[in-house]
Amino acid sequence: VQLQASGGGLVQPGGSLRLSCAASGNIFSINVMGWYRQAPGEQREMVATITSGGAYTNYADSVKGRFTISRDNAKNTMYLQMNSLKPDDTAVYYCNLQQRGRSYWGQGTLVTVSS
Repeated sequence: VQLQASGGGLVQPGGSLRLSCAASGNIFSINVMGWYRQAPGEQREMVATITSGGAYTNYADSVKGRFTISRDNAKNTMYLQMNSLKPDDTAVYYCNLQQRGRSYWGQGTLVTVSS
């Protein structure tokens, strides 16, 4: 399984970005995908996760109401719509896929929120 994250960049506080994660390889129908982030000097933390059918999502308290996770299984792609961005959202964002007891990571995309 390979995961390719994209969409990061520099944005002003209050702005928006949409991240994408394209998955390829041997992807099973039952899985959980998610976005995680790691700020400089901090541990990696969960941002949002979504089940394979999209019925269940989970968000970190810090992003609830501002971020929306979604996926398009026909395209094997997951998204993270980020609105009302804050400087504290600055981090490298990683996409993750978990299936059959294994966990896969993408390479990360940098999001910088600064004026």
